[in-house]
Amino acid sequence: MSEVLLPTTNGDDLPVVPMSAAQKYVFDLKGWICLPGLLSAEQLGPIREHQMKFLHERDSLAPEERDNHGGPSQILLDHPAVVGVLNAVLSHQALAAEDCYGFRYDHTYTSHRKAGHDNFAPHGGGGYFNFCGSSHLYQMLPGRVHSGLTRVVWELNEVGPGDGVTMFLSGSHKAAFPRPEELSGRDSSLWESYTCPAGSVVIFTEALCHTGTKWNNTERDRLCLFTCYDTVNSKWGKGCPAPEVIGAMPPKRRTLFRGVWHGMTEVPKINKYYDEANSAV
Repeated sequence: MSEVLLPTTNGDDLPVVPMSAAQKYVFDLKGWICLPGLLSAEQLGPIREHQMKFLHERDSLAPEERDNHGGPSQILLDHPAVVGVLNAVLSHQALAAEDCYGFRYDHTYTSHRKAGHDNFAPHGGGGYFNFCGSSHLYQMLPGRVHSGLTRVVWELNEVGPGDGVTMFLSGSHKAAFPRPEELSGRDSSLWESYTCPAGSVVIFTEALCHTGTKWNNTERDRLCLFTCYDTVNSKWGKGCPAPEVIGAMPPKRRTLFRGVWHGMTEVPKINKYYDEANSAV
């Protein structure tokens, strides 16, 4: 059997935090997992400020910071705990090494929601039965899963009971039957959600049925970053950060933005590197 060469550190040389057996079981069972309180107050302050400037005062940012993941927010891309999960549920081993991730950035957006904003729109589910070609798939073998398009949600403000965050029909990523409307309405008892302190992350497979809902907290906005990752030779969303943004990142983090291919006849013959000519569009 070939040696496993998943990266053990992230772009900032911090040790990757592997998924526990319990976390793997919950992720496979439900299709999502919450990792609370990963960011310190010292980290959160600059990230919140950057996200708000990106949304509302973008021209005030330096060119290398004019992206959701520019400036101080770039550390979210390959946080050690996020890498640990993606190593387990998404990484393609042939394209992973100590200096290169086996998964890639796909697309992202920042969500800033005030009380009363409603985006209830259930979608997804049944990804176990999707064909390759749809990134919204979920595959399993004994002791191993592949999550396909995988969403990482950074909650930058506290989420309390009843606030109104992302909701999940847990287990629906493996559902064999169509979703009945009477079981997926807004008030269905099947919906699950979460509470968490600021600086937490929620990771779920896009093969899972999920939705937003009405934000109810009148004292605290929802501020979060929704980032998707995919396998190296697959891309669902359009676009990529500007070269100035990627150029300000450490080398290992840049490999998240390499071109969307696996292996060809150029040198090197396998897609384990990032440069200006080998970048996603």
